[in-house]
Amino acid sequence: MSPSLPQTIRTEDELDELLTRPRPELVQFIRELHSPLMILGAGGKMGPTLAVLARRAAQEAGHKLEIRAVSRFANSRAREWLEAHGVSTLASDLLDRRAVCRLPDSENVLYFVGLKFGTVQNPAQTWAVNTLVPAHVMEQYSTARIVGLSTGNVYPFSSVARGGSVESDPLTPVGEYGNAAVGRERLFEYFSRRNGTRVALLRLFYAVELRYGVLRDLADRIWAGQPVGLANGWFNCIWQGDANEMVIRLLALASSPATAFNLTRPEIFRVRTIASRLGELLDRPVNFVGQEDETCLIGNQSRLCANLGTPATDLETMLRWTAAWVKQGGRSLSKPTHYEARDGRY
Repeated sequence: MSPSLPQTIRTEDELDELLTRPRPELVQFIRELHSPLMILGAGGKMGPTLAVLARRAAQEAGHKLEIRAVSRFANSRAREWLEAHGVSTLASDLLDRRAVCRLPDSENVLYFVGLKFGTVQNPAQTWAVNTLVPAHVMEQYSTARIVGLSTGNVYPFSSVARGGSVESDPLTPVGEYGNAAVGRERLFEYFSRRNGTRVALLRLFYAVELRYGVLRDLADRIWAGQPVGLANGWFNCIWQGDANEMVIRLLALASSPATAFNLTRPEIFRVRTIASRLGELLDRPVNFVGQEDETCLIGNQSRLCANLGTPATDLETMLRWTAAWVKQGGRSLSKPTHYEARDGRY
């Protein structure tokens, strides 16, 4: 563990401080950006801490950069937290083309809009959010640099022995959500080619922090004495603070035509191994069910690491933090990842 990192995280204030603590690489990069930095879809799980991370980086750089967070803000708590930390907020329904046209101009846009859970019940809503909004945004910000957050769900299952999907693989996913996410990427690609808009697409494989994520899902099951399924026997993940930093720094790699990058740590983690280690840290036995399949939804991050370096927070650190948090009764967002799903139904 890096000496700059805490051994344990005791409170949500400590957790949020760590998630929004900028590293020198980000402080140096943030000086290149002009106001405002627009963050669209900033009210979700990652957006608030990313916005404050950018704000803190600009402050450390002595750079007057306005951060504007845009969302419907159904969660008023997120909006209040952002405002309290110096981030300007704007409530807007990005499905409404007229609302998007009223957004402020910007040279740099971070796009976090997406819908996954509830697809089985309302697939039309998932397709609308994941395809109409990108079209609106790409028309409004045709001269900007845009980083669009996508998902590893655009890939089919990949062989563990092969090392996971790479960005040039065919996008033939399982399930309607994965196909809607491919539609989102295709809209970004279309407008990038048509208008010359510089775009970087980030295919995220499980951002984690202590209130949600695949590590929290595993720890909760073990703590409750529930069995851990092995059908999806391997996975990738990345600490949310590292993921957010890379999202911002990827603005430098936006291009036309759009370029895709897998966003995760470079390792592929085995569920059996990680669950066993969490069991040790939690002082709980681990029961497994099912058999490992030779394919999983996993990605290869070589392209991103070659450009931005390896994410800073290692797995053992994340495991220790997660186990301590669960043992002390730390809050959960109660938003399971469903990492174990193999049918693409969310």
